[in-house]
Amino acid sequence: MNEPWPWRAAVADLLQRTRLAQPDELAGEVSAAAAPLGLAARIYLVDQEQRSLHPVPQPEVATPEPLAVDSTAAGRVFMTVQGVTEGSDVWLPLLDGSERLGVLHLAAGAAPVPPDGGFQAGCDLFSQLVGHMVATKIPYGDALLKVKRTRRMSEASELLFRLLPPLTFVSRRMVVSAILEPCYEVGGDGFDYASDSSTLFFAIYDTAGHGLRAGLGTATVMSAVRSARRGGDDLVGLARAADRALEAYLPELRFTTAVLCELDVAGGRLRYVNCGHPRPLLLRGGKVMDSLDGGRRLPLGLDDPRAEVGEAILERGDRLLLYTDGVIETHVRGEEFGAERLAELVEQAAGELPAPEALRRLCHAALSRYDGPPSDDATLMLVEWSHDAVRAMIPTA
Repeated sequence: MNEPWPWRAAVADLLQRTRLAQPDELAGEVSAAAAPLGLAARIYLVDQEQRSLHPVPQPEVATPEPLAVDSTAAGRVFMTVQGVTEGSDVWLPLLDGSERLGVLHLAAGAAPVPPDGGFQAGCDLFSQLVGHMVATKIPYGDALLKVKRTRRMSEASELLFRLLPPLTFVSRRMVVSAILEPCYEVGGDGFDYASDSSTLFFAIYDTAGHGLRAGLGTATVMSAVRSARRGGDDLVGLARAADRALEAYLPELRFTTAVLCELDVAGGRLRYVNCGHPRPLLLRGGKVMDSLDGGRRLPLGLDDPRAEVGEAILERGDRLLLYTDGVIETHVRGEEFGAERLAELVEQAAGELPAPEALRRLCHAALSRYDGPPSDDATLMLVEWSHDAVRAMIPTA
């Protein structure tokens, strides 16, 4: 195991084994590919709530208990995206690009883990491939999705989660991360983003109402905006395309609130249209500096002839927090949570943590303060104009 080159054979073997594997066969094939190296491999996937890491079952092997994210070595690896070696155990982050999927456990049995860099580099390479394999196989069956769920998902949530992009995207110049609650019963909330050339488009949506009907409204708006965006429309044109789609296909729905944004990632110029939605917060150095108050028009579905576009100039490292009204309208000790309390909690719970972990902690902190479950869908989206993508994913301390 001290020789780095056996990893090349293990990676080639894993690629061959998983090429025709069903989703429920993936964990067994990963284990078989690691076995010639004297390692036992186990995949853990994070659940929808991002509270526990759940083991993926393997044939003829006992399945261990889930591991808490906030209080275990495996959870620390998930939170920090940094591998940990403890005796004969190696814990590695399981990523699809920048999307945190879970962790990979490699156990060397009675033998201590070799301290040389070649072994560690091989572990990292193997875990990267396993992460890509998990992401590749998830759409082809239910087995891996079932591992990530602790209860049944509503019809509206099934619809929306299949339409949404990955929760996290990191490039050299920006970070996008989002989280939705209650994750098994989301109705009308949604988010979207697209990064091409020097422009990042991102948006958050909230259709009035609950359940599948609200989900259909958000799906219609997202589809209309994507079609118009790919057709070359500007921000005002995107909003009007959504107006037309709702009027044509779902006239009985009241409206969808949204914030549609374009960020020039070369220079930091932000342009946005706020369609009746709560104002995004601007964070700088871990502190809430301001809210974006311009670019306002009526909610989508209510034709608005105004064509106002708001603008702001971001500084390197600035973050924008977008959120739906379910975050601030849920009650705490009989009073609405409110935008001021959210701003305070952002600074307390998130600070300057990497965006995905900042959102996870912010969401859990808010849920712990509510009088009960959110009264409406509660979605958070954090966008960072970053000059250091590594900092965006890995804490400096």
